[in-house]
Amino acid sequence: MKHFVACCIAVSIFFSKTFSQDSTLSVSSSNNVQTSKSAFNAKDVYKISWKADAPITGVGLGLSVLGLHLIQNKDSLTLAEANAKNRSDIPSFDRGNAGFYSESANSNSYIPFFAGFAMPLVFVVADKTERQQAGKILVMYTESLAITSALYTMTAGSVQRSRPLVYPDKNGNYKADLGKRTSNNSQRAFYAGHVAATASASFFAAKVYSDLHPDSKFRTYVWIAAAALPAVTAYYRYEAGQHFLSDCIIGYGIGAASGILVPALHKSKMMNNVTIAPAIWQNAKGLSVAYNF
Repeated sequence: MKHFVACCIAVSIFFSKTFSQDSTLSVSSSNNVQTSKSAFNAKDVYKISWKADAPITGVGLGLSVLGLHLIQNKDSLTLAEANAKNRSDIPSFDRGNAGFYSESANSNSYIPFFAGFAMPLVFVVADKTERQQAGKILVMYTESLAITSALYTMTAGSVQRSRPLVYPDKNGNYKADLGKRTSNNSQRAFYAGHVAATASASFFAAKVYSDLHPDSKFRTYVWIAAAALPAVTAYYRYEAGQHFLSDCIIGYGIGAASGILVPALHKSKMMNNVTIAPAIWQNAKGLSVAYNF
């Protein structure tokens, strides 16, 4: 997990360098060159399209409710099923924390978790440029969280994977009591929802700050903070026996992707190419999302 945290911070530095390329030169004539700094207008960065954003957010929230219902109705393990759990059934790369269980680590995971959720809101309140775009930012933030929530709840409600705490440790001992091990809540290790939610929020905050402050000297530090919060959350969820390493990595990736892509797709020029319309297939009804390149 220490290597995982280090890699996450390295990724954040990569993002800060990559997205710094958003600034471009505007040439009005061969003798009149203006830089993006003089032409930059924060109000023109993002565009909200209610024809696209309202359905996407609504579907995301609806699927989240359905996913939560699936989670709450998952089957618990029987005593025989719990006792049959064996470390050898776990892929070798995920056996490192089999049998782990820590209530303190579980509680500690909520500190970076809530900090991640607060990060975009703190920026909106503290930063004048973001305050002026608060409406757009909050719409995108809600959409990003709705997408992340829908992906997590539907997956966790549909995939049966016991948490590490359900398994015996390398000495064959159990740290969690039988009630905890057999609970249906302990049968949704895949994937790490707390990590995904934290990453979605923190990377969203970093992407928006980066877009609205293309020349800020603080961009790298914001990306490092954005990467660190879900990484610390993942560390504690791992130590608590709530998720395996692969669950944390996948949750981190999905959350970060949602947090970055939602603002990116709301760039004014990109939103002009997005079309959402009702769609009817042979056995289903829904929405089609099309992007014209």
